[in-house]
Amino acid sequence: MDKQIKTYNSDLFNFIQASPTPYHCINNCSTYLESKGYEQLFETDYWALKRPGTYLVSRNGTLIAFHLNHTSEPSAGFRIIGAHTDSPALQIKPHSKNGSDDYFLTGVEKYGGPLLSTWFDRDLSIAGRVVVKLSTGKLETFLINVEKPLLFIPSVAIHLNRKANEANPIKVQEHMSPLWGAQESDSPIQLPTLILDFLKNQYQSMVVEKLLGFDLFCYDTSEPVYIGLNDDFISAPRLDNQLSCFSAIRSIATAKHQTNSMIVLSNHEEIGSRTSSGALSNFLDEVFNRIYSNPEKKSIGMRNSFFLSLDNAHATHPNYGGLTDSDHPVTLNNGPVIKINANQRYATNALTGSLIRDLAESCGLETQDFIMNSDMPAGSTIGPLLSAKLGLTTADVGAPTFGMHSIRELTGSKDPYELMVLSKALFERKTVTVEE
Repeated sequence: MDKQIKTYNSDLFNFIQASPTPYHCINNCSTYLESKGYEQLFETDYWALKRPGTYLVSRNGTLIAFHLNHTSEPSAGFRIIGAHTDSPALQIKPHSKNGSDDYFLTGVEKYGGPLLSTWFDRDLSIAGRVVVKLSTGKLETFLINVEKPLLFIPSVAIHLNRKANEANPIKVQEHMSPLWGAQESDSPIQLPTLILDFLKNQYQSMVVEKLLGFDLFCYDTSEPVYIGLNDDFISAPRLDNQLSCFSAIRSIATAKHQTNSMIVLSNHEEIGSRTSSGALSNFLDEVFNRIYSNPEKKSIGMRNSFFLSLDNAHATHPNYGGLTDSDHPVTLNNGPVIKINANQRYATNALTGSLIRDLAESCGLETQDFIMNSDMPAGSTIGPLLSAKLGLTTADVGAPTFGMHSIRELTGSKDPYELMVLSKALFERKTVTVEE
């Protein structure tokens, strides 16, 4: 394996392991970009933007970072790369589960569309954010990550369910409450007490008066690893879509920018994006309103911009090839995937797809085309949403992946690096127009 690829993958592994939730993901992205000179902005403040200048701003699990070029007016537009910070998961319900004297359990709720069967018999932990009232009376939010294996959702033995290997519906309410430990009759475990103990363990100098709320998620504690005779593949949690988030921050931080650049890492894509910080919110539009001095310049800037939406793409499964279009095979380690859909579930069209192919060729990369089996509905990304909202010329591209929405997904060992190379090339390209 090429040394550059190996180093990049090692950094990606560390990033994923340190980012069990969207909140941790954004925190780690911000920390990295600030180390590269990006200045943190706050929506509650007035902004005094300078050219050249590099800035970042976040809202509820979403991060926007931008580079203002010293030679380009904002009306020259932006090269924009987008991805999403959230992944399908199981979210902890607010109260402990009733009904067992022997074990401490909590209810969970599906976040997005996880492949539920893959969550059984895993060493799980919890992470997220908690809101507490401090001894000073101040309400404050803290990130929490227990890290150690803490929870387990046991399967039913095949001796008790002889049809376990046949179609069996999984009911989250009944079948997926994780075990936290043995219940003690003289001192029952209380969820708020547990969370406060974890919090105090992580922030030892903090004096908490009361726990007020939390957004906590289960996650797989197993680290990302190479798989295959020659380390051909990468097995990891949350490749969809932290792989793309990592590509975005690395590319914008290291590119030799030819014009204005931006990354948009959106929360809540997996649940429809219709939130205060999702792709359908006003967040990106409000950032552009602050960058542009008047509406006409903004309109010109949007039409001179190009948006590359990054989200993992389905690879052709070697055991289930009939589920995908045999005329459009997608393989791991064979280049970034251009995602196409006649109904614009992906925002790529002939013009934007051609630009991406030309961009890839300029940096020595092959590309692949993914198009859905015509008898099955296609998924989607933030690409069509932001394209429609702001009128951005857009292409949808992703790293080929097996097992999307599983607790662990598989991609090629070359694929993350090649996606970053393509992303960086977009920031370094002078023109993104295709004559019509």
